[in-house]
Amino acid sequence: MKKFIFSTLLLVCGLTMAMAQKPAQIKFDKTTHDFGSFSEKSPKVTCTFTYTNVGEQPLVVNQAIASCGCTVPEYTKTPVKPGETGEIKVTYNGAGKFPGHFKKSITIRTNGAVEMTRLYIEGDMTEAK
Repeated sequence: MKKFIFSTLLLVCGLTMAMAQKPAQIKFDKTTHDFGSFSEKSPKVTCTFTYTNVGEQPLVVNQAIASCGCTVPEYTKTPVKPGETGEIKVTYNGAGKFPGHFKKSITIRTNGAVEMTRLYIEGDMTEAK
């Protein structure tokens, strides 16, 4: 009987400790990037979004999905430990697109406390002369 009570007490303490830890949490240095104006002659532009895991558990980026096929995100696939940083590199390719203003979104899904975050890129592609 004493073993049963002791085992139950250990289980309750273990669960309490596990639940007390804060989950992973992603914090971006910025969520929007403006490319400004660029020429249709050089239609590929790239930017990098840097993030930090400000939680207490390892952070995993599960998905990075762009709103359009002309935008390609690449992200850190390994877990990011608490206090460390990761990157999401976004490339916009305006080849074959009409010149003018664009605004695209990238949806980031993680195992963090906030599971979904949206990043935005925008700019103006000017007509080649």
